[in-house]
Amino acid sequence: MDSTEQENPTQITARKPGLVYPFAAPENGQMIEVAPGVRWLRMPMPFSLDHINLWLLDDGEGWAVVDTGVRTEEATRIWCDLLGSSSEARPLTRVFVTHMHPDHVGLAGWLARRFGIRLWMTRLEYLTCRVLVSDSGREAPPDAIAFYRRAGWSASAIETYRARFGDFGKHIHPLPDSYRRLCDGEVLRIGEHDWQVVVGNGHSPEHACLYCPALALLISGDQVLPRISSNVSVFPVEPDANPMADWLDSLAKLKRTVPDDVLVLPAHGDCFRGLHARIDALSAGQQRAFDRLKAALDTPRRVVDVFGALFARPIDESTPMLLGMATGESLACLNYLMHSGRVECTLDGVGVAWYRLRRA
Repeated sequence: MDSTEQENPTQITARKPGLVYPFAAPENGQMIEVAPGVRWLRMPMPFSLDHINLWLLDDGEGWAVVDTGVRTEEATRIWCDLLGSSSEARPLTRVFVTHMHPDHVGLAGWLARRFGIRLWMTRLEYLTCRVLVSDSGREAPPDAIAFYRRAGWSASAIETYRARFGDFGKHIHPLPDSYRRLCDGEVLRIGEHDWQVVVGNGHSPEHACLYCPALALLISGDQVLPRISSNVSVFPVEPDANPMADWLDSLAKLKRTVPDDVLVLPAHGDCFRGLHARIDALSAGQQRAFDRLKAALDTPRRVVDVFGALFARPIDESTPMLLGMATGESLACLNYLMHSGRVECTLDGVGVAWYRLRRA
């Protein structure tokens, strides 16, 4: 019913100590080589998070592209320039998409049709994207209105949500009607190298990372970012979900599966070395957030009352998208603590949920 258009603006952006950044980022619309046959393309976005990193992999006759950018006129023009008149011009052979958020999948359908090539995605990402796009033009469903009312949203915030509902599909070119499924653990031959699919969960339903042992590279998508943490949210379609547990488990899986000496190619921020240190920092940071949240729940609080315990910047109704993301991530933290038996929830007479620490 709803989703995020960008990464987690509730986090402070900063260069993290202990990480090594061996490359300066290319200018928007430009490419640089980060390994033999691997190009880094930075694509601009019209959001507070103003860029996404895309990856072009030498695939014999042309490039296999990983992620595509959001559907905008500027991004389309950049792709036309790169694939048409530029000195880098080569056809695309395949379109890989790590997950279904618009900045990653937005132009996948257009590129697939332009070059007559296949879209490669995990099943849950492809199908979830198709479902969310189908919401375009619909009225906000009663279940979603009740979901945000339980979280403590005001009447005016809910009316803004009604007006914005269905915007997800505006940022995505229609997907192809068929696709090639990516499966966890499978090995793909792309050009002269093998790439292993490593699937994670939490930030999105079935997020695919790509790991190349021969080149010591990990295309991490949004599962591991160098400067911000990925948004992990609960949405109206599955209000009792526990995506934070999924995300933490996925971080541990990545640490087990991928060695520390890789160069990480993230969707946002700069390429970096120090994968295991970053995973440890993300996990530890989330545990500190849980501790702050538990301290705040010594007295009953609504979802909207715990923003100050979790996020570094003020959250209010003046920025509807930020309010939605903060609500989703707060619920992810609260659901995690409820699933572990440390927090309980009761509904008041008007259907608003109140959370507090479970008494022994």
